[in-house]
Amino acid sequence: MNKFAFVIMSLIGLTNSTIGQVNSALISQKAKELLPKVIEWRRYFHEHPELSNREENTGRYIADYLKSLGMSVQVGVAKTGVVGVLKGGKPGPVIALRADMDALPIKERVDVPFASKVTAEYMGQTVPVMHACGHDSHMAMLMGTATVLNAMKKDIAGTVKFIFQPAEEGPPGEEEGGAPLMIKEGVMNNPKVDAIFGLHIESNIEIGKIEYRPGAFMASSDWFTITVKGKGAHGSAPWLGVDPIAVSAEIIQGLQQIVSRQSELTKAPAVITVGKIQSGVRSNIIPEECVMLGTIRTLDSGMQKDIKERIRLTATKIAEASGAVATVTIENKTLVTYNNPDLVKMMVPSLENALGKDNVSEREWVTGSEDFSFFGTKAPAFFFYLGGMPKGTDKSKAPSHHTADFYIDDSMLDAGIKAFCNIVFDYPKTKK
Repeated sequence: MNKFAFVIMSLIGLTNSTIGQVNSALISQKAKELLPKVIEWRRYFHEHPELSNREENTGRYIADYLKSLGMSVQVGVAKTGVVGVLKGGKPGPVIALRADMDALPIKERVDVPFASKVTAEYMGQTVPVMHACGHDSHMAMLMGTATVLNAMKKDIAGTVKFIFQPAEEGPPGEEEGGAPLMIKEGVMNNPKVDAIFGLHIESNIEIGKIEYRPGAFMASSDWFTITVKGKGAHGSAPWLGVDPIAVSAEIIQGLQQIVSRQSELTKAPAVITVGKIQSGVRSNIIPEECVMLGTIRTLDSGMQKDIKERIRLTATKIAEASGAVATVTIENKTLVTYNNPDLVKMMVPSLENALGKDNVSEREWVTGSEDFSFFGTKAPAFFFYLGGMPKGTDKSKAPSHHTADFYIDDSMLDAGIKAFCNIVFDYPKTKK
């Protein structure tokens, strides 16, 4: 072999071995350059929030931008959702990236220039509206990801689907919506998705950090209604009636013993919460009926089934012992968010390459839920957390999601873009 040929072959070998680092460095550069625009998008969405299944303006804003990039764009998916498709310059798998779009009926208390002042109708009432769970940042980061990948599409192996999903928080009333409706309308097909990825910004994880868990990660969510029917009476003579409020109080205590005394918590955590109780009209009337609404969170399907049965048994038998009648209905809202262990093992190095190994760590279970879980029934899925807490903040004092004080630091949203882009470039290599 002559010297010239040797040099050429060495250069080819060097290119093949370092192409991943070159792509990652270019991604990082482009994401950083785009960060001011991503922050602008996030703050626009924050100032103009829309409730579940009502994200018309949000969807239009996203669709118009994706179209400006030259993408194939589908609108009106699952009512207001948007799906953009980017075809890479090389053959390869179909990778889906998902962001949720909806806000919550909460009045913002955070003093920022872009605070929401929006009100809307929810279940027949006029309510304040706020992005109190970070979906505004999810949309902005996915738009940023689309921008960076579009600029590098000739080097992408395969196709990328950008899924902007409505109603993650749950559609109002009896409406259909969210991930189940997107799946029903074919979002995981045409072209068929080989793997799907999602992230959620977290107010109690420091910016620039990622946390994940293989296998069961986030809990399933079941919502229950317990209706206790007693016998009305004058408040001064309770012995003449059957007090459904007193019976309901006993049932609530009984429900907590299902978790603390009857569930095998060494297997997985579980939570039962009564979030609403409604009964009566005035102080001196014992009503005929009391209604309780609550949620069940489980991370094991066997425990989920057992706890549902125990709730029915506990409520009906406690009511029966007092001469009342209890009926129980339980509705499944989300599945366990399950991270495919093989997919996690393959892609964690990509996250470490994007943010640095010290900034990516495995964590414990989460009893919150996500309807991203439904996508995992159609393709291997990986969902992870991205930090949004300002550096130096006491984690215990960070404002919780779904509260009026919810706050994230948006100065490192490029971290999410880098994570998604590295996944897109690295996943096809795992299929060879």
